[in-house]
Amino acid sequence: MLALIMGAQLMMILDTSIITTALPRLVQDLGFRAADLSWVQNVYVLAFGGLLLLGARAGDLIGRRRVFVIGVAVFAAASLLAGVATSAPIFLLARTFQGVASAFAIPSTLALLVSVYPQPHQRGRAIAIYSAVIGAGASVGIILGGVFTDVLSWRWGLLINVPIGLVVIILAPRFLQETAGRRGRFDLLGALLITVGMTSLVFGLIEASAVGWTSAVVIGALLAAAVLLIAFVIVERRSREPVIPLELFASVTRSGAYIARLLVVGAGFSLFYFLSQYLQNVLGFSALLAGLSYIPLTGMFFATVYGVAPLTRLLGRELLLVLALVVAISGMLWLSTAGASTAYFPGVALPLLLIGLGQGTAIILLTQAGMEGVAAGQSGAGSGLINTAHQLGGSIGLAILAGVFVAVGGDSGSVGAQIDGFAVVYRIASGFYMLAAFVGIVMLVAVRPKGREALRKRPSDTGQRN
Repeated sequence: MLALIMGAQLMMILDTSIITTALPRLVQDLGFRAADLSWVQNVYVLAFGGLLLLGARAGDLIGRRRVFVIGVAVFAAASLLAGVATSAPIFLLARTFQGVASAFAIPSTLALLVSVYPQPHQRGRAIAIYSAVIGAGASVGIILGGVFTDVLSWRWGLLINVPIGLVVIILAPRFLQETAGRRGRFDLLGALLITVGMTSLVFGLIEASAVGWTSAVVIGALLAAAVLLIAFVIVERRSREPVIPLELFASVTRSGAYIARLLVVGAGFSLFYFLSQYLQNVLGFSALLAGLSYIPLTGMFFATVYGVAPLTRLLGRELLLVLALVVAISGMLWLSTAGASTAYFPGVALPLLLIGLGQGTAIILLTQAGMEGVAAGQSGAGSGLINTAHQLGGSIGLAILAGVFVAVGGDSGSVGAQIDGFAVVYRIASGFYMLAAFVGIVMLVAVRPKGREALRKRPSDTGQRN
């Protein structure tokens, strides 16, 4: 059961980055113009980010296994279309359908995981593995993308999804139990507002990284998103069957987990994007070698699965979260000192180990906190919010840091300017981690009174003996 869920989750997550190393080949093979290459990623992100909450609600109402299997089937079919595409428009259409399929399937993965493992210890370990897959997905995609592009063909990075999808489709009805669908009215107005609002927000953030924050298109998109999302909140407060139950935000722990995740992922995405350029443009690595350079980060993401549970029992989740982010900050600041003569080891590899340890631990803890106290009937919505925070964090972080990189002259072409730009970007990314650590401190302060209250209510030893 875990292998099925995680296999599908990894397949979809890594496709956000697996095509990155193949972008130059798309110009040669499909006739893309260099100016249009960003839309290879953008159409996927727009569809994925815009429809995530709608996909989560569909799983709650229709049945999560059903939505999961349909999403995997559409994703596999879209991957096949992208893998055999002979023109840019067909390829972009396929990438759009991949994003739509991911938006419906991914929220159901965490919800299915919660229903499959009702025992707290088993659930904690399963969520840790789930979080490691999400955290490592982008770096695994870069590694595999480099291998496929240099050794075989970029098309195999997409076609490999077809057999994986078929296995999941065949075995899911046998090993995954269907969750009961819920009778209820589908909030069409709320669904429309959140879908268009999220799409407008993601579009504005994507454009900001390309044309700047003062562009009329960017300002218009972000203002439209703000109006639509405010209208969505008003509609949801009055709706009997909301797309996202607003009581999910009532917990300081859950709300803090959403905010901190947005910041943590914003820092992490910048690392994937800019480090790949540093390795290839400054250190002269090939696409394959640049991909393999992420192995310390990826390995540490998965290694944290085994250490989080005992450390949580020893230190408590919120304190461990703050300490993990301090480790990530130290790694990012160390990486900001890398220059043209920096050796991969220790100047890049050891910072990646620290970042992987800190961010990997933080993602696991934030996933657990984001699902804490969520009712079974709302687990799809809770999963949708976690994944939405993850997606928005990447979009917001990359938009801000790409704009900073351009503003400080990092795109001027000279190696020195690029190095200076990377240094500034990594320092600001460490600031994202610092803000997330502050949120973790707020969460820590909030849970302390609850712990004292629980101790006051616990019977004394004398009372228990009596």
